[in-house]
Parts: sequence; C-alpha cells; structure tokens
Amino acid sequence: MRVTSIDHAPLHDAARHDFGSDNYAGAHPEVLAALAAANGGHVTAYGGDPYTARLGEVLSERFGRPAQVFPVFNGTGANVVGLQAMLPRWGAVLCAETAHINTDENGAPERVGGVKLVAVPTPDGKLTPDLVARHGRSLHDEHRAEVGVVSVTQSTELGTAYSVAELAAVVGQAHELGLRVHLDGSRLANAAASLGVDLATAAAGADVISLGATKLGAVFGEALVVLDPSVDSVRYLRKVDTQLASKMRFASAQLLALYEGDLWRRLAGHANAMAARLRAGLDGLPGVEPTQATQVNAVFTRLPADLAAHLRERWRFYDWADGGEVRLMCAWDTTEADVDAFVAAARAFATR
Repeated sequence: MRVTSIDHAPLHDAARHDFGSDNYAGAHPEVLAALAAANGGHVTAYGGDPYTARLGEVLSERFGRPAQVFPVFNGTGANVVGLQAMLPRWGAVLCAETAHINTDENGAPERVGGVKLVAVPTPDGKLTPDLVARHGRSLHDEHRAEVGVVSVTQSTELGTAYSVAELAAVVGQAHELGLRVHLDGSRLANAAASLGVDLATAAAGADVISLGATKLGAVFGEALVVLDPSVDSVRYLRKVDTQLASKMRFASAQLLALYEGDLWRRLAGHANAMAARLRAGLDGLPGVEPTQATQVNAVFTRLPADLAAHLRERWRFYDWADGGEVRLMCAWDTTEADVDAFVAAARAFATR
C-alpha cells in the first residue's frame, strides 16, 4: 500500500515557550524516536508486547522491588485505578487539601472510583506523621468512612518536595496504622533530581505509585507501579475504568525512553534548574513575594496586578490563589533565554 506524505505546517508558534505548565511542552526527541522505533510490524495488543514486558523489568530495577507495571493514558486514570485497587468499597483516602486528586480531577476519584477523600489543610502541600496519626486511625464506625490509604504527592502541587526523612516518616506512620500508601508521582522525577537521589529513595517505600511521563516529555501516558503484591485487582480495574490501551507498546516505549537510562533525571534536573534561575531573577523586585520554597520546577509567588497583566501580554501562566499568587512552571525545554527574557521584562516594568 502506497502512502503519500503530506507536508503539514504547524498551527502554532513552535518557538513559543510559556510558563503555564510543563504539560505545555512538546515531546522530547528521544521519546519521539522511541515511538518511531516501536512502530511497524505486529506485536500482541493490550500489553502482551516486548516493550511493556521490558518496562516491568526496568521499573522493578528502578524501585528496587518486584513491580507490576500498568501503563495508562493519563495521571487521573492512574490515580483513580490505583486508589480503587487499594481500598475496599467502604474505604477512604487521606490526602492534603491541595492534592491533585482533590482539586484538579473533577471529582474523578469519587465519581468514577467511588472512594471518599478526606482532605486536610497543610501549609506546604505535605502531610505529616501527626496528620496521619490524627486522621488515619480506624474508628470501626459504620457511620464514618474508614481511611485505608494515605495519598501523598512527590513533588507536591505547591512545588515543594518531601525530604527523604519526611516522606519516610509519613509512610512509616501509615504502615504502622495498617494503611497503604499511594504516591502521586506525576513529578516524582523532579523530586528525585532535586533531592539528588534515585526514584526508589524519593518514593520512600510507597505501595503504589502513579509514575509520570507526560510532564517529563512524553506525548501521552503514565504508569501505575504496584509494589505491594496484595494489590492485585489493577489488571481488571484498568479495563473497567477505560484506561487499557490496545496498542500499549506506544505508551510503554515512551516510558522506556524516559526511565531505562538517565533521560528522566536530565530532563527533570534541567526543568528544576530553570525554575531556580527564574526564582533568583524575580527575588527582590518591588511587590514580588515568594509564597513557597522553589524546590522543583515550579515558582509560586505573588505579583502585583499590573506586573502580572504586563507579563501576560507575552506569556501564559496561572493565577493560583487570592492576593496575586501565581504559579510559574518550567519544563524540560525551557531555556535560559526564556527565563532571562521573562525576568528582564519583569524588572523593566517593576523598576520603571
């Protein structure tokens, strides 16, 4: 069959780099090359392919334990399937109030997964052993949702990263109470790069991990990494929740490109470095007040309204909270020139 090539011009400015989200970035060339290499010929569908088999081996090595690995389409799907698989029908999940599962998934864990979220306020997006002890103890009360899972995010939705000791203490407290630990790791690579540790250390013994790829430079896809062998229903729930890809080799090939070597660390480390550069450039400007530590690839700060409006004439970024707080995200393809141009525009306006 002859295929005629068609030259398509991009519908966007391919040189444009915004600070709205690391999801704005395109795919990394090595990921695209892996997709091309996986194309052609026939392999077994629904995960019975050599790419998915190899991915299980690689992530077992990365996390230092035998892992069941289930590629899915997106992070919300990974979280919903994972939480469902970890809980009985009456179970609940303890999480930070700012957790993605609570704020940015349109109620999917509750609507689709049928799990109750118990969200608690935290100043920096992190749970603590004390919060787990207070809210995670079994009440044996049929009138109350029974917490069975603690869900942590590494790095958090506020751009902070648990230290290895902090997360180990949370996981340890949860396990002491007989609770399982789910880790939303859409930016686990950024946390590991920031801490200078491997993925297993950054995850600190979590039982089930939603491992990110899209924010790191994939076209689509994440992986649910099951490290607790007693969590044994993911295979079925992934299909029920419409997260089972027929041509799974393409999701697995992208994850392999990122995690088989050190590409994940290089890309996450670069994004983190660009955020640190951005934070340093903005610090000290009149009316600019950082609101969180800059530990990964996010800068949370307050900007005067006129400065924010001026910068938005050229760049996209998100308001985060009242009082002028914004979130500025850097991605694997953010350059020093991108950061320096943003900082120069901010300085010129703020000091005019």
